Amino acid sequence: MKKIFVFLLSILTFSAQAAESTEGGEFKPGDMIMHHIGDDYTWHFADGLVLPLPVIVNGENGWDVFSSSNFYNANHELQPYNGYVMEHGHIYYADANGHPRTELVNGEEKHVGPFDLSITKNVASMLLSVFLLFLVFMSIAGAYKKNRGRAPRGIQSFFEPIIIFVRDEIAKTNIGPKYERYMPYLLTVFFFIWFNNMLGLLPGGANLTGNITVTLILAVFTLLITVFSGNKSYWGHIFNTPGVPWWLKWGIPIMPLVEVIGIFTKPFSLMVRLFANITAGHIIILSLFSLIFIFQSVAIGPVSVAFATFMNFLELFVALLQAYIFTLLSAMYFGGAVEEHDGHDDMGHGDAPYTVDAHH
Repeated sequence: MKKIFVFLLSILTFSAQAAESTEGGEFKPGDMIMHHIGDDYTWHFADGLVLPLPVIVNGENGWDVFSSSNFYNANHELQPYNGYVMEHGHIYYADANGHPRTELVNGEEKHVGPFDLSITKNVASMLLSVFLLFLVFMSIAGAYKKNRGRAPRGIQSFFEPIIIFVRDEIAKTNIGPKYERYMPYLLTVFFFIWFNNMLGLLPGGANLTGNITVTLILAVFTLLITVFSGNKSYWGHIFNTPGVPWWLKWGIPIMPLVEVIGIFTKPFSLMVRLFANITAGHIIILSLFSLIFIFQSVAIGPVSVAFATFMNFLELFVALLQAYIFTLLSAMYFGGAVEEHDGHDDMGHGDAPYTVDAHH
């Protein structure tokens, strides 16, 4: 019932956003979809329910802090404010006519603006998800202390199997006996992605994990941990690949070049996979809803809603799946960096797979 209620609320929210995307009787699905998946200086939940967010910029006269609502007049039309103007989701310096100021940069005229540290919709959504993560896991930690030696209860009983799954099926299996040092990161990135994927499916939710900047930072974290965890065997495999003719390693250093490129392409694939899957899901659902307003037909409505409902439930699965895939591949990269290839690893039996002892 809760899922049905949330979905019906999503339809109402979409309808309100669709109405705002209609100008002169013409519905513009592209504008509506881009507004939903893009970042903004306001958080639009529904028609008439808009949360203005704080603008924090360092301009020509120093730091300025004000509400983004100042960029809109009574008719909700954009207007300059305090020497700034907002256009296409960016803040620029305003010229005498209230348009973005342009300057000649490397022979080209470009809009110029202040240093921007504003709390945008994606930033606000990220802060909300971090607050929820702290709230949930501080409650779980407190429950472990309170119920020490007893069966888990409440929210603890829901999250404990998930935490154990990440530990046993992702970390231990792919990293080996050194898995414990990576558990904080793996648990953090798993629940951060999962929570934000789910929040993005709520009515008015932000497309945080569909923002390539966010997925880039997560991928960079995985890259840095992998590189700084690399042991002698890891780097030896990259610069002195075993089983490869010497001339491919030293004569024409093709293999070392390929291996070094691979160091960066692996986290790049993490970045693109998460960004593309989450963004594509939002676009498909919104496109299916848009068919109702494009064709304006009673016959199209039920079909469009049925397909959108199926996609919405599929996205609930994808939200968890993408968190699992990102965490799993990160663990595999960490395992490759700490694995011993000389037959004298921590287990004492070469490259045999790591198995978890029952007593653990």
